[in-house]
Amino acid sequence: MKINTSRRGFLQGVGGVAMLGAAGCCNCWCGRSDKIRLAVVGVMGKGYSDWTPMLKTGRVEIVAFCDADYSMREKAQARLIKDGIDFDMYEVPFYTDYRKLLDDCYKLGVRAMTISTPDHIHAAVAVTAMKQGINVYVQKPLVRTLWELEYFGKTAKENGVIVQMGNQGSSLDNMRRCTEVIQSGILGDVKEVHVWTNRPVWPQGKAVADWVKSHPKGDPVRPGLNWDAWLGTAAKRPFLDMYPANADVYDPWKLGKNVYHTFTWRGFYDFGAGAFGDMACHTMNLAFRALELGGVSDAECEMTESWNDVAYPLKSRVRLTYKARESKVRPGVTLPALTLYWYDGNVKPDAAIMPKWAAAHEGKVPNTGCYIIGTKGTVLMQDDYGAKCAIALNDDKKYVDIFEHEAAKVVPRSIPFRSGSAAASGKSTVEMKGFALGHYIEFVDAIEGKGPYYEQTHSRCFADVEFCVPQMEGILVGCIAQRLPGKKLTWNSCKQSFDQAEANAFVKPYIRDGFAF
Repeated sequence: MKINTSRRGFLQGVGGVAMLGAAGCCNCWCGRSDKIRLAVVGVMGKGYSDWTPMLKTGRVEIVAFCDADYSMREKAQARLIKDGIDFDMYEVPFYTDYRKLLDDCYKLGVRAMTISTPDHIHAAVAVTAMKQGINVYVQKPLVRTLWELEYFGKTAKENGVIVQMGNQGSSLDNMRRCTEVIQSGILGDVKEVHVWTNRPVWPQGKAVADWVKSHPKGDPVRPGLNWDAWLGTAAKRPFLDMYPANADVYDPWKLGKNVYHTFTWRGFYDFGAGAFGDMACHTMNLAFRALELGGVSDAECEMTESWNDVAYPLKSRVRLTYKARESKVRPGVTLPALTLYWYDGNVKPDAAIMPKWAAAHEGKVPNTGCYIIGTKGTVLMQDDYGAKCAIALNDDKKYVDIFEHEAAKVVPRSIPFRSGSAAASGKSTVEMKGFALGHYIEFVDAIEGKGPYYEQTHSRCFADVEFCVPQMEGILVGCIAQRLPGKKLTWNSCKQSFDQAEANAFVKPYIRDGFAF
């Protein structure tokens, strides 16, 4: 069905958008082929950068789009034209309610799905899709709550589906090389890790909470936005459009003054997971993999700034304790318990803990990074994704790139690179634009039974459930600690509960009537 793509035609058709979402726009499985039939949930923003690389492989056929905001269809089409991608959005069914799409997946022949929505919708869509045997590529954070995490993991295993979480650095050769070097035991016993980020770059903190509480009546819903579907599982509330230009709301990157939609939902407890949930999936990735981290025993938020009960604080420091564990990579070796410190809001660890680096860099700590401290040496990751990693053993005078350090060079290869090439390029650096392509191709390969099989995840996806579910558990425990600053919380993973009732209140999400999954 061809739809008027002009701005005037779009506005005239807005009244029928809700009906379009309800009707599904198509009652037949069109365009049968041997390609992977892909449904897209979340069309623009991160969604666009998730589905277009798969489209460009020529190995997928997009059979449905879904976005609560119908205007994203027009925006995506304009972006496709700008990017020189020959694809007509208007030839594909478009839904504004993900539940209707999920109802229609069988007749559409959906085999795979990208899920790039606000965090609170991830589990509802992914779990329902996986129950139908659909393979899912889910943006980070995988889910928003611990209850959803356990449900997600069980569903994925019971249905034998392929999962790839969208922490794209997992497919960087540089990150994989640094992982296997650390897994060799080159650093000795590691008992302390520091991870930090410059996020949030979106509004959150007390000023956001005060604004929301002072506007209980809300604003008119924007044309084309299915607000009920956007809320999904979350408690019903009025739509809030934009902060005024003079509002004293944290917005360092000038992302705009949207209250909820688009993108600025991320700082709200009910919709997102704040900076911790957003970035730890990337920045903790190296430490989690390389140190074979598993269960978190306790967490405490040691510092916050602008704490409130609606949105995540502007700044925080969280301490997580990971249990001792038996190494799977080096059988017979027990890895010690360790303390991991998380910093967000541009808070950084003191340069004094990394003297060799500080001496060579005017006492400056990288803007984001991961610092791993062992008894025989340290590794410093100087970005979010593991693209730049350097190592200094105790007798070294300075840090040396992970590919160039003589002791690291002799560590044998154990994790296949996406490119399949040897680590001989010279330095761990990467052109960040388009760097994630391999992560998407890996998902497509895995569905077709192609590509290397990773022993560490027992999958052809390096960010499959065997990795991303336990990684997310520690992150989400930390997110709950941010809501209860100054209180040490003990977590029992087997029982899925804390030792404090007020923390347990945040384990399971609110699920609105009509949106259960």
